[in-house]
Amino acid sequence: MKFTRPIKILDWYIIRKFLGTYIFAIMLILAITIMFDINEKLDAFMKAPLRATIFDYFLNFLPYFANQFSPLFTFIAVIFFTSKMADNSEIIAILSSGVSYHRLLRPYMISATVIAIATYVLSAYIIPPANIERINYTNTYVKNKRVDYGSNIMLQVDKGEIAYMSRYDNTTKTGIKFSLEKFKDKQLVSRLTAQTIKWDTLYQWRVQNYMIRDFRDNREYITSGYSLDTIIPFEPRDFLISKNDHETLTSPQLREYINRQKERGVANIKSFEIENERRYAMCAAAYILTIIGMSLSSRKVKGGMGINIGIGLVLSFSYILFTTVTSTFAVSGLASPFVAMWIPNIVYSIIAIVLYRKAAR
Repeated sequence: MKFTRPIKILDWYIIRKFLGTYIFAIMLILAITIMFDINEKLDAFMKAPLRATIFDYFLNFLPYFANQFSPLFTFIAVIFFTSKMADNSEIIAILSSGVSYHRLLRPYMISATVIAIATYVLSAYIIPPANIERINYTNTYVKNKRVDYGSNIMLQVDKGEIAYMSRYDNTTKTGIKFSLEKFKDKQLVSRLTAQTIKWDTLYQWRVQNYMIRDFRDNREYITSGYSLDTIIPFEPRDFLISKNDHETLTSPQLREYINRQKERGVANIKSFEIENERRYAMCAAAYILTIIGMSLSSRKVKGGMGINIGIGLVLSFSYILFTTVTSTFAVSGLASPFVAMWIPNIVYSIIAIVLYRKAAR
């Protein structure tokens, strides 16, 4: 029985070119990004400690930026090295040797799989914890976008339990005019009111100047006191939502947070749902844009590499713009986060199929 290697020399040749060009494109863009970022935030960098700027900001910002634009880098890499191969007549030589166009696609898909897996692992598990340090740095030295105050806060903390606070200050971890109402079969069974409430640790709260009214057997029982430590299943991050909070949660934490907030009736979680869908959509984009890039650049055209690279840049930037536009549909409620994040992939999948069939002829 003859043994056939699953990945042949031709595959390794294209994979090395693909991933090598992808890494080179990322490094080149990141170098340019660093220059612009330093110029834009020079005042903040001057007043911040150098160690914090390097390790808390740049060491976490660069992977974040690279991963955010991974589809763009993938597309540019495919267009660049495939156009170069076509310009050197390498693609013609490969096809003339008996390799079908469909077989030629195989190493491209293997490379796209490597990028898709790396993109998901980074966005789902590695970058979110790093974003905590990066966002803390920007809030401290650049511009504070942290939400530290809330008013008229009401949410369902558990089944049949409704909490309300007139105002909450996250700098002191203290809320005022707090109430917690418990219902059973749509009947009020208990009501806790307190002049102030202070958050200690996870679900640990201390109420002061409190009164508890229990309703049992058609009678009312009242308990009051100065201070009481109690467990209430909610925490400040459940109602104080900052602009970039969705970027600091790993995928398991993100799904848990979304499900918990939906159970509580919190409506302001669109950014979290969009982020959750975006992480999966970006992985699919690696395959779609790879097929489009290969289909556009695998044929030698009049005008050389410049035409292919120009078309590639237009398509890649239009994809990013399309994704940005559709995400606003989810924020405004015109579409669900799932539909909004996958519409660009569906549209560009159709483009990929058309271009691939045309190129394979």
